[in-house]
Amino acid sequence: MIVTVTMNPAIDKTVEIGELIHGGLNRILKVEYDAGGKGINVSKTIRELGGESIATGFLGGNAGKTIENVLKERGIACDFIWVQGETRTNTKVFEKTGEVTELNEPGPDINASQMEELYARLEKYAGEDTLFILAGSIPNGVESNVYEKMIRLLHKKGAKVLLDADGKLFSQALEAGPDMIKPNRAELEGYMGIDYRASDKELCWTAKKLLDKGIDTVAVSMGRSGAMLVRRGYEVKCPALSVKAHSTVGAGDAMVAALAYSWDKKSGDEETMRLCMAASAGAVTTVGTKPPSRELVEELAEQVIIEKIGE
Repeated sequence: MIVTVTMNPAIDKTVEIGELIHGGLNRILKVEYDAGGKGINVSKTIRELGGESIATGFLGGNAGKTIENVLKERGIACDFIWVQGETRTNTKVFEKTGEVTELNEPGPDINASQMEELYARLEKYAGEDTLFILAGSIPNGVESNVYEKMIRLLHKKGAKVLLDADGKLFSQALEAGPDMIKPNRAELEGYMGIDYRASDKELCWTAKKLLDKGIDTVAVSMGRSGAMLVRRGYEVKCPALSVKAHSTVGAGDAMVAALAYSWDKKSGDEETMRLCMAASAGAVTTVGTKPPSRELVEELAEQVIIEKIGE
């Protein structure tokens, strides 16, 4: 069973314009709305791949109802905690040049009793056959060590955890030893204090050091340079696939979804890496935060080139 935790979900509003004119009139060419937030994006992609998950976290107001309705229409099970206030709307402004300007709202405040309710909700699902995905930002009122606390709680129940976060959320959560992590290159380099010009071998060495914290899988997204998967006895990288890109938003979430789906299906290392690369590349071709189709992912998976690091 896969459970995605989205503490700070959003309606993603994607606006396309020719060129952003600061202080002037901007005419919108196209608008797309999606149910969003990293964990929710993961659930959407898992569903598209043919898997199942339970989406939980906090929702509020009409925006929250819209998100829940969208997920249910997609056949995604929901078990959210309802709070006062309105779930945020995040606006992404795309220019023809490919430049993106993001305007993210703060979302509702969360209090201690609501957090306790969420902990209880997660504990209810926790077991040896459960993978929890802790992804994205946290709302106001929540401490930055929340993911660390969740990991320790879930591990006591024998559950597995896949972490996708940054900054303090990432660094503090690592102390609890999540089972899988999906940092991007900058996040990993920043955490380990290494130079951004690190070679693939150096980056792999850095990822391998994290395995000593009890982490089984380190998947590193590297943008146009592709991605890297590091496990004990399996260290590979893949060049980025050549696709007609629309937006990189959601590519990392698709990779997380592929990791989770592969875990659920007990896929091998190579099959996992192919799916991660294909799902991530497929997400780049979609508008907004829509998941790629299973058909596209299968087509792209055949194009993935896997290289052993150092060869």
